[in-house]
Amino acid sequence: AGEDRGAGGERVPVTVAGTVAELRALVDRLDAADGGGLGGVAADLAAAVGTEAPATGPESGGDGESGDGDDTSDDSGRDFPWTDRTAVMGVLNVTPDSFHDGGRHADLDDAVAGVERMVDAGVDVVDVGGESTRPGAEPVPVEAEIERVVPTIEAIQSVPAVGSGEVLVSVDTRKPAVAEAALDAGADVINDVTGLEDPEMRSVVAEADCPVIVMHSLDAPVDPDADPEYDDVVAEAVDALRERLALADTAGIDRDRVIVDPGLGFGKSPAEDFELLARCGEFAALGCPVLVGHSHKSLYGAVGRDADDREHATVAGTALAADRGADIVRVHDVAENRAAVDVAAAVNGALRDGGDPAEGSEDGA
Repeated sequence: AGEDRGAGGERVPVTVAGTVAELRALVDRLDAADGGGLGGVAADLAAAVGTEAPATGPESGGDGESGDGDDTSDDSGRDFPWTDRTAVMGVLNVTPDSFHDGGRHADLDDAVAGVERMVDAGVDVVDVGGESTRPGAEPVPVEAEIERVVPTIEAIQSVPAVGSGEVLVSVDTRKPAVAEAALDAGADVINDVTGLEDPEMRSVVAEADCPVIVMHSLDAPVDPDADPEYDDVVAEAVDALRERLALADTAGIDRDRVIVDPGLGFGKSPAEDFELLARCGEFAALGCPVLVGHSHKSLYGAVGRDADDREHATVAGTALAADRGADIVRVHDVAENRAAVDVAAAVNGALRDGGDPAEGSEDGA
């Protein structure tokens, strides 16, 4: 704004982090404190947030309100299924080598049929993946991954609940070009297992202003030879995610759009995975919704469940995660886990409060 910013006219760089709504409130407070916006800071901040500079003077009424600003603030997350209940994200892998369902949905007709079954079972988000992140998985070239996920995202728009936006579509990718192509094809959410490690991915998400899942991981795909040590896996994962959130803030990603994932199965032992599951509610300290992705993973091998016998263990884990504060559970078997989420909601008072935990599914089963 061309005004002095500090003593003696010195300009001092400052990083300000917060949700869009919080930053707009700060703009209004700065404007109220000083009609000029503290030397133009309010106007600069308003420009960075993407809202109008606050009006000043008697004609403005002193409240800094604008219709456009209110509409944008009101839209910053209210319509997402995880806002006021635990949402169920169904996994739709279109890969030949994913650890649980590789090859099952490679054909477009099979993918559409799979999404129809998920919708009937009460899914909230469908997560489309074109690259396996299982231990030792081979990386997939960008173009090959795009050829897998984009036709799938386009095809499943034919499912009415998806086409209408009632059920959201997420793309599970760590590649910015794949994310951009998926968003163009109709995806709503980016699920990045590297936790926005790539600056270009941060730019894609910021430009799209879409929800993004930021996962804690040391390696993706998982390095089977890695053996990291944690003194407190929850505290260290929270700290690492806090650093990633700072990068997201700097890139211009609205904190209201960010979901955090503790990263079960990514560089943790079974005991550490169970610790993350037990204490998943602690990740809410980051000020973001929390996703737990535990479905059919190796932690259940530690309680005697082989790879082809983890459905019931997964359902038990879902019930615990929902009860302990998970906002989203990412699962392969939607109907069974929808039921677990609904029961956890009922136990925690959803029926007593007049809500319907099933949200349209018949008793969640």
